[in-house]
Amino acid sequence: MPEEHRRLLQLFRPFRWWMLAGAFLSLLTILANFGLMTLSGWFLASAAFAGLGGWATLNQYNFFLPAVGVRAFALTRVLARWSERVVTHEATFRLLAQLRTWFYTRIEPLAPAGLQEYRSSELLSRLVSDIDTLNNFYLRVFTPFLVAGVATLIMAGFFALYAWSLGLALLVLLALTGLLLPLWSQHLGASSSAELTRVQARMRNQLIDALQGMGEIITANAAERTQAQLLAENAALLTQQRRLAGIAGMGSAGMGFMANFTLWVILLLAIPLVGRRTITPAELPMFALGTMAAFEAVLALPLAFQFLGQTREAARRIFAVADNPIPFPEAREAITAPSHFDITLENVHLRYPHASQDALQGLSLHIGQGERVAILGATGAGKSSIANLLLRFYDYQQGSVRLGGQELKAYPGDQLRQYVALLSQRSYLFHSSIRDNLLLAKGDAEEEELWAALRQAQLEDFVRSLPQGLDNVVGEGGVRLSGGQARRVAIARAILKNSPVLILDEPSEGLDALTEARFLEDLRVLMEKRTVIYITHRLLGLEQMDRIYVLAQGRVQESGTYADLIQKPDSLLHRFAELGGTLLHS
Repeated sequence: MPEEHRRLLQLFRPFRWWMLAGAFLSLLTILANFGLMTLSGWFLASAAFAGLGGWATLNQYNFFLPAVGVRAFALTRVLARWSERVVTHEATFRLLAQLRTWFYTRIEPLAPAGLQEYRSSELLSRLVSDIDTLNNFYLRVFTPFLVAGVATLIMAGFFALYAWSLGLALLVLLALTGLLLPLWSQHLGASSSAELTRVQARMRNQLIDALQGMGEIITANAAERTQAQLLAENAALLTQQRRLAGIAGMGSAGMGFMANFTLWVILLLAIPLVGRRTITPAELPMFALGTMAAFEAVLALPLAFQFLGQTREAARRIFAVADNPIPFPEAREAITAPSHFDITLENVHLRYPHASQDALQGLSLHIGQGERVAILGATGAGKSSIANLLLRFYDYQQGSVRLGGQELKAYPGDQLRQYVALLSQRSYLFHSSIRDNLLLAKGDAEEEELWAALRQAQLEDFVRSLPQGLDNVVGEGGVRLSGGQARRVAIARAILKNSPVLILDEPSEGLDALTEARFLEDLRVLMEKRTVIYITHRLLGLEQMDRIYVLAQGRVQESGTYADLIQKPDSLLHRFAELGGTLLHS
């Protein structure tokens, strides 16, 4: 068994009884059909021979017991098939939930440092589509193989009770049909199955990237090139699907040929046995119909071998992400909550994975509890690295970072992030209701708390005017809201979290000047009674800050109040102001 499938079975172990129950019901369905066909063949032939013997023989013939058996097998087959559908689908849904939950719990500690090499579309593809592909492992791979093996042994054993040659012939021919033909199909389709999974993943990535970057694509006049790439991938997808469909067709034809061939072999072996009175004439139709019914057990195996390649590739892609090591160790035990929330950085060095130089190079600064501090600098100066550091998204290699007098590395990540709230230009809104997006910050918040947060964020009137109020869906990424409204939902979320430390990382980026001014004014409510770190490359709003740190090349170049720095002709802040109030191109 491939390693990937062995690991899947280990993951599915908690639901093994559901899986085995579904397989048993599938086996019962096949055996009931086999029993129905064999008994019907014997019953009809026996009735015919009894009729040929005249009324005396016919009156002695027991019609009732075989008739009851036929009805019992027919009823069992129907009930078993219905139950099998219910149980196997319930098992499948449980397995999918288990797999998604397991995968998320494995990748959540990796984010963002351990997932840097994967695009969001790639992770989404693996979390959704690859796991959906693994849906086929239980229904299309595990159950058919298990049922086919057990059913073959039982049906061949039944034939062997009458004549060992018939049992052996059925066993060998079913095994050849169930193994050699699917192996041949799998050999032909393995590369296509794996490539199909990869092509589908690439197409999903390209579609997501195209939808998310539609504006940039149109601006760059790259729509035709993007469309051509998607059409090329679609052509590759159709090529693989046609190849697999052709292989499936040959497998079905081969299965039909082997069923008829086995029927002839059984008849050629059984007819002499009738002449030697080893079996009765009425039993000959029983073996013929039983042979035809027996092939239901192996009918799904060619397709199962094709899905074997797809599920193996999907499992490989899932495990490739899940097996990534945690980028840096975290404390496991929660520590005593700090009595204050001063933040101190001393000679801190931080280098991102695969980077050639440190993003923070000996950075030192102090932020007292309740202070409003601006971190100012050009793109690449290391501003956002401070946010990544304080939220423990990335680890620092040298120096000391303390929150409330405790080294940052002493805090478990979940505990640390209870004390720190982040509001950035990329504060994501999920394709759900306003209520659900707010409850992310505080899952047990009452409705009045939600309205109070919206009121402070200057969004209450707008939400009340919506047809469904709090239950109005905001769309993917908040697309049904304006830029300012989406940012205010993020403000309300931060208000609900009520963390003592607030990091504002370019929160007004991308807004027009008027909306930006109003938005920064609304932030006053959010900043009250909190330690505020305002990260920006612009001068707007700096007059509200108690102190400003100007960064360049990962270290503090100068610090002071806005009034002091703006008046010094040789200060960086003064020179940036002369350049138009932005550090973006400095």
